[in-house]
Amino acid sequence: MKFTAIRPSLQIVLAALLSFTCTFSHAEAHCPAGLPDLHPRLIAGALLVIPVTVNGSGPYDFMVDTGSQLNVLDPLLADQLHLQPQAHVGLVTAASVKEASVAVIDSLQAGPYAIQHPLAAVQDLGMLQSADPGIRGVLGENFIGHFDLLIDYRRNLLCFDQAGAIEKDLRWERIPFVPSNHADPDVPFSERLVISVRLSDTGARPILLQIDSGSDGPILFAGNKDLEKSLLKRAIRPGTEGGEARPPFALLPPQDMKLGSRTVRGVPFVTPSSAAANSSDHEEDGVLATVLFGRIYISHSKQFIAFDLR
Repeated sequence: MKFTAIRPSLQIVLAALLSFTCTFSHAEAHCPAGLPDLHPRLIAGALLVIPVTVNGSGPYDFMVDTGSQLNVLDPLLADQLHLQPQAHVGLVTAASVKEASVAVIDSLQAGPYAIQHPLAAVQDLGMLQSADPGIRGVLGENFIGHFDLLIDYRRNLLCFDQAGAIEKDLRWERIPFVPSNHADPDVPFSERLVISVRLSDTGARPILLQIDSGSDGPILFAGNKDLEKSLLKRAIRPGTEGGEARPPFALLPPQDMKLGSRTVRGVPFVTPSSAAANSSDHEEDGVLATVLFGRIYISHSKQFIAFDLR
């Protein structure tokens, strides 16, 4: 069993985003249609962290991650909650391929929203915890996928929606998900949220990108030879100093990206240096971080995204 959790280097990707992202206002705001408000902490300017209750215990800080198929628990938290491993999964990360145990949680709750008996992988969260030691887990798609989701970075607002109340009044263009050819039937909500876009340096070829709230910047993988010919060969790899390890990501020329009928200018993609991150296991061509948008609506129920850049 395998699921993918891609995590870029915070320092390199955020450096590329400095000239692109807006300054967000964190004034108190409210969800549309009277839905309950969640006001996440924003880590490193990109990652959304909210309090989550596990088996009635907590709350604990979890990162909201549409790019992770499963929920993830820090091993110390799993031990604290006396969770017993039920199986193992393979994890493909930006740096390596690892195995992790999987446990069944009795209940997982964020705000008033609760899910019974979801799966959770038990995995070291060292990279996330280096950005914020308080993070104890990841809220993945086998929780998030039960809801539609509005992320409003400008107003520091997260809205879960079970009844399509937000979608009824949505005026933004709907961009459909591309169905996966390799969804894993053994993992609940394992199909990734992938859309088709066009990039200025890749011609007419559609580029498939996974919608990821757990990444701090957009990524292109080198597994597709067409991308290597047209764009990835122009990657700028930061040099090393004093015997430092090779940087995990190389910068690509900024891309104009067409999503539906709209074009987003100067998107700062990177590409992994790691062979594991560029393995053929990736059905998609890369990752599209939700932080690139001021507001983004993800409809799991009707299989589309909609976004607002203003």
